[in-house]
Amino acid sequence: MLVRVPLTATGPPTEATFLARPNQLLVEARLSGRVIRAHMADRGRLVDLLTPGARLLLAPRDEIGRKTSYQVVGVYSGDELVSLDTQLPNRLVVAALSVSALPQFARYTKVQRDVTIGVHRFDFRLGEGLASCVLEVRSVGKVEGGLARFPDAPTERGRQHLDVLAQMARSGQRCAVVFIIQRHRATALVPDEDVDPAFARALRAAITSGVETYAYLCPLTPEGLTLGPPVPIYTSPDAIPNTEWR
Repeated sequence: MLVRVPLTATGPPTEATFLARPNQLLVEARLSGRVIRAHMADRGRLVDLLTPGARLLLAPRDEIGRKTSYQVVGVYSGDELVSLDTQLPNRLVVAALSVSALPQFARYTKVQRDVTIGVHRFDFRLGEGLASCVLEVRSVGKVEGGLARFPDAPTERGRQHLDVLAQMARSGQRCAVVFIIQRHRATALVPDEDVDPAFARALRAAITSGVETYAYLCPLTPEGLTLGPPVPIYTSPDAIPNTEWR
């Protein structure tokens, strides 16, 4: 069963040329000979992707109150399109849940979004009551040497969420994290210890505490993001069997 969500909800994306990134939420690009500004949802560093002259894909956005008329939704790395829309994976997971394409969650018929637990907001609660599952989705865009790596910038919020999920899991609450790797090629996912060692430690502790973790290789094209095959998650590159790495 093909599960795909469109790259944009406002029509076909427009190609532009990256010029600069004045701050985390804004990029400058050249579009049809003029310089425009576009909103950036992905707050990662992206220094390996957002290089001068990189080919961007922009979605038109004309909602009232917006300061920019475009949203950056993707960038080409060579011939590979990489998503820069951090909400696209959530939309893909919703689509997959609606057709039971994620078998580990197939028994749930109710999906709540943006669920607040204490002072933290989580992406989903599946089901109700004691039999529910608290689910977080993480967008992965960094691949090096065939390995998907997360995060690509320190994420205190991400670490805190793992700590809370681990605590809930120890109390009997089902909790899970799904990593959506928005690339075409990766054999496994590992936490990026060099970028955020605290997150890597929290991920290992969460897994030990019973938090379920899944990763899917989800290729992106101008037509949309497609749910692809699962790939294994390892707590460090050293944990990868020699048959799969090196």
